[in-house]
Amino acid sequence: MLYIMTGYYDYILGLIPLTLLGITGTLTVAGLQLTTAVPMAAGMAALLTGHALFVNGPSSPSPARLDEHAGPNAADAPSPSVLDAD
Repeated sequence: MLYIMTGYYDYILGLIPLTLLGITGTLTVAGLQLTTAVPMAAGMAALLTGHALFVNGPSSPSPARLDEHAGPNAADAPSPSVLDAD
């Protein structure tokens, strides 16, 4: 069974091109020139990107989650073998 999990950043990545095309098309049909509509739509896409980066930014896993997935410590790891070039 295929499990698809869409999250906030998946929606943001989909909304950026939709915003650029949708707002540009809507403003152009409404009577604005293309040279005015494109920067306005790009501003909205930039706001979406800024929100995703700074307001609801990606977070690093908590220290407890890091310990679950971490491998052996450097002190526990075997010492590297010496490679002889001869």
